Amino acid sequence: MKDQPAPHDIDGNPVSSGPPMAMLAEITHRCPLACPYCSNPVELTRAQAELPAEDWVRVFREAADLGVLQVHISGGEPGARRDLAQIVAGAKDARLYVNLITSGIGISRTRLIELDRAGVDHVQLSLQGIRPDMADRISGHPGSWDKKMAFADWVTEIGFPLTINAVVHRQNMDRLPDMIDLAEELGARRIEVATVQFHGWADLNRAALMPTREQAAIARQVVNAARIRLRGRMVIDYVPADHHAIYPKACMGGWGSTGLNVAPDGSVLPCHAAPSIPWMRFDNVRNRSLSDIWHLSDAFNAFRGTEWMAEPCRSCERKNVDFGGCRCQAMALAGEARATDPVCSKSPLHAQVVARAEEDAATDRDDFIYRRMKKGG
Repeated sequence: MKDQPAPHDIDGNPVSSGPPMAMLAEITHRCPLACPYCSNPVELTRAQAELPAEDWVRVFREAADLGVLQVHISGGEPGARRDLAQIVAGAKDARLYVNLITSGIGISRTRLIELDRAGVDHVQLSLQGIRPDMADRISGHPGSWDKKMAFADWVTEIGFPLTINAVVHRQNMDRLPDMIDLAEELGARRIEVATVQFHGWADLNRAALMPTREQAAIARQVVNAARIRLRGRMVIDYVPADHHAIYPKACMGGWGSTGLNVAPDGSVLPCHAAPSIPWMRFDNVRNRSLSDIWHLSDAFNAFRGTEWMAEPCRSCERKNVDFGGCRCQAMALAGEARATDPVCSKSPLHAQVVARAEEDAATDRDDFIYRRMKKGG
């Protein structure tokens, strides 16, 4: 094997890039739901541009060789792919742990059994609300609640470990205790309580989705109490409302450090929102190996380590904790991807961001711009 050049950041500084642990395989953007908080890009990938199953099988082998241990097969709705079982089998043949992230809509009991045989290890089911009217309104899909509950029963019957993914925002955050109770009733081993992140479609719906500061504080209390009550029975992962926080979350656990995303067209992304950084270009698994992309591409090396940081991040004691926050959020709110994430209290733009969040949270809007693929998709 030819010696490869040492990994470097976009300024030519050498950086360390150990192997990623996980890969998000977004195999399609097609989805029966129209959730207004969806993190998919507003310009959705068309079906004809999707990576074929045989390419996904090759990518899974490359991922395993790179060091990836688990793959999260997602979308859109992965069940929209007729060749989903073939894709799952390819991941299993590569000896990856396979987590299926699904809305539960459009996957029958018979097909779920087929996916079990193909190698799915774990199922993660999205939850938009805890009542039929709320779930159907937020998802934009009449009848979604009944279909999800039936799907959850099949998951338990077949014997999959179950995670409930509950995206919370101003419209449903007050029902968080009931969401946790429902996850317990469904036999979930884990619930991911994820406050909406304002990228993609969610950014178009800020005024309807931004939680209030009071809601965010109560949600943290609810999560902390539930963690104590359910210790040893159900794990609760919590993504807080960062617009009301003092410090930002670590961007992907550190840009290019632990995970990568492969988009439906084969583009390889350091995070799902990275295409919102206009100057960034992304390699594709159709014409470059996953290993080369991970170790050597400009996109993955752009914000690795800490040498790229400007002040106040460069001299901050938290720079190896939150890594300056979210690069895409810095781009959106500060107009510069290298800037300190403005949700950080040390950012000079923090007061403006807080004021805008408070303004959004104070609106009485509850109408949504629903996620829709334009005709021809």
